[in-house]
Amino acid sequence: MDWKAIIKNVPLDAKPQLLLDQNALESNIVNIEKQANGKNIRLATKSIRSIPVLHKILSSSSTFKGLMCFTASEALFLVKHGFDDVLIGYPTFDKKSLQEIATLNLQGNTITCMVDSKEHIELLTKVQKENGGQFYTCIEMDMSNNWAGFHFGVRRSPLKSPKEVIHLAKFIDSQEGVFIKGLMGYEAQIAGVTDSNSEEKMRSNIIKRLKKKSIPTIAKRREQVHQLFQKNNMQIEFFNGGGTGSLQTTSQEKTVTEVTVGSGFFAPLLFDQYRDFQYEPALFFSLPIVRQPKKHIYTCLGGGYIGSGSIGEEKQPQPVYPSDSTLISLEGAGEVQTPIQTKVNLSIGDSVIFRAAKAGEICERFSEILVIDNGKWRQTYPTYRGEGECFL
Repeated sequence: MDWKAIIKNVPLDAKPQLLLDQNALESNIVNIEKQANGKNIRLATKSIRSIPVLHKILSSSSTFKGLMCFTASEALFLVKHGFDDVLIGYPTFDKKSLQEIATLNLQGNTITCMVDSKEHIELLTKVQKENGGQFYTCIEMDMSNNWAGFHFGVRRSPLKSPKEVIHLAKFIDSQEGVFIKGLMGYEAQIAGVTDSNSEEKMRSNIIKRLKKKSIPTIAKRREQVHQLFQKNNMQIEFFNGGGTGSLQTTSQEKTVTEVTVGSGFFAPLLFDQYRDFQYEPALFFSLPIVRQPKKHIYTCLGGGYIGSGSIGEEKQPQPVYPSDSTLISLEGAGEVQTPIQTKVNLSIGDSVIFRAAKAGEICERFSEILVIDNGKWRQTYPTYRGEGECFL
């Protein structure tokens, strides 16, 4: 990106603004589709959080099919914007939204609830009995590894074995108005853990070895569950696995029918630290310089957009223009102001361009995205926040 020219062409005003490089987004869409190995790709909305961007990706190819959202109320919001085949990626106890979902499903929509316990099923059954309608469910099974007491993965589903999964599936099958639609096994330790951090080479090498050891055990576990469902004559419509960071390996498994991808479309900072793939950075934000406390140090308005997860410096945004600019280690990215240092001569009122560590979270801090096409501002997309919504 020729940021010097773009800043001249794009009307960056006196407030922080979110910027989308449409050419980079389109390049990422093409590259992600190429790696799908013929599997469907479900879009992770938490990593995008903009209706126009979701529509743009889905309309680009039949490979992209369905959404994975993060709350029940978000699922309703998406259906009202014309989307269907919405998988709620996490269990919910939002009874009011579930009542609407049951009704919409009966009317022909497809909104699927994530479950991993009898408590989840019992709530759906109760809502169905009280209000009618019907529910579709997806069972999530645990994909973490445990070697000699070392836990490699995340704490999500309590369903550790294929037998536990089929036991819950039979319980669902015994309920009135509640149906099984799919299975999900998300290997977060492959998809969401970086393994090529130049500043932590030892850690990265250990993670690389753990990933190599983990991948075949995950594939075997998914295959065992699939076989157990066939043995019990229980049909599912999809088997979901993986994420952006595991697209290449997960999509090669015969059992998996679809892979969920989100962050890869925007390619935030953390995605520079994977060994096996690289996408083009597509989402940026600009901060105006409002102070100059010292020569070569400039203080910008805003910027404390820290990524979620375990705490670490890698979750900070980083300046990318001017290219030599860096955060000041003792201050980092501030709540309402962020100092940077650069040898480039700037002025109060100029803009500094940053990338965030993670993809969709940054959209929660902005109402709109300025879409830049071939270096020029073409249009503006609303974010979820710009649509007046805040789900998490």
